[in-house]
Amino acid sequence: MPSAEILTIGTELLLGEIVDTNSRYIARRLRDAGIDLYRTTTVGDNAARIAQAVREALDRADIVITTGGLGPTVDDPTRKAIADAVGVPLEFRPELWKAIQERFAQYGRQPTENNRRQAFIPQGARVIPNPVGTAPAFAVETPDGVVISLPGVPREMEYLFTHEVLPYLQRRFDLRGVILARVLHTAGMPESALDEQIGDLERLSNPTVGLLAHPGQVDIRITAKAESEEAAQAMIAEVEAELRRRLGTRIYGVDGDTLEGAVAALLQAHGQTFSALEAGLGGELLRRVGKVAGFLGGEMEATPLDEAALLAKARNCCRLRQASWALGVSLFAAEGANRALVALARPEGDEVREFHFGGPPQMAPNWATNMALTLLRRRLLTLEETHDRENH
Repeated sequence: MPSAEILTIGTELLLGEIVDTNSRYIARRLRDAGIDLYRTTTVGDNAARIAQAVREALDRADIVITTGGLGPTVDDPTRKAIADAVGVPLEFRPELWKAIQERFAQYGRQPTENNRRQAFIPQGARVIPNPVGTAPAFAVETPDGVVISLPGVPREMEYLFTHEVLPYLQRRFDLRGVILARVLHTAGMPESALDEQIGDLERLSNPTVGLLAHPGQVDIRITAKAESEEAAQAMIAEVEAELRRRLGTRIYGVDGDTLEGAVAALLQAHGQTFSALEAGLGGELLRRVGKVAGFLGGEMEATPLDEAALLAKARNCCRLRQASWALGVSLFAAEGANRALVALARPEGDEVREFHFGGPPQMAPNWATNMALTLLRRRLLTLEETHDRENH
């Protein structure tokens, strides 16, 4: 399988003025096509540094994909930088200038002279037509690999990658394999404890298994390379089955599943409902559960509540809404020492738990919400286990 690197170009990226979404999109499409991505790099609008980055990438990878710097202004240096990197001059393409003029004419406008710069591309480059923008894209084939330069505007880049670049790469490298990934979501188990249980699987070479920690939950990513999608799916399924055997109900969902969705499914299975009360979370809990099936509404306090007040308000919330459960969360956020109280109130009895979390305060509302939903999910699973025992 060929290897690739992505080079995003733009000083605005380095200054944090815009967020790079192009790399994420390209990375996923490369993965699905069976192309290994080993590195992404960001370079400002400097022709010499771009050229150096391209040369270095060609030393390591078969495919170098750049985005950005193809506009008409002086600070759009990608065309010149690519030409310098591969040792050829820029050349004017009349057909590109004609296409640019026609594109402007569609909007009843005339291109300015600096738009003519966009008709210059590295000598011998393959033109990638751009029907959704004015910046021509191109591919330069060298003995070391291919450099593909795409616009930085996400809408243009995505269209060109899907309709032009991917088919070209499939032909150019005779791509037959695929890389597929599946993500299992776990809750209620810290990353270190999870690693102890599945560390041997993390050392597999294909499929690979990796962990990604989030506030209050950890994802397990399984990635497989194979000659066909069916073969990759079978490899993933085998590892997933082993993970489920070891972790059981710690796994609450896959891929796009959410923790609140997992709670909703259990509530629905038991014909139950819940309400919520949050204090000091800034609306995070109510936002997450607002559209969940079985949610009967809730209340929000701006400042944290102590245990007695939290439990009292949770009981009241449960009673007023005639809910099966009321979930109350009170967050005390402080740099490096966040604390949350979680109350579960129901007619059959109440419970209050305390949780601690290090991280920055801005992450604390999400963490507290995940811990609260995890506790409610555990109690619902206990109900399910009790029900199963009684039926047997």
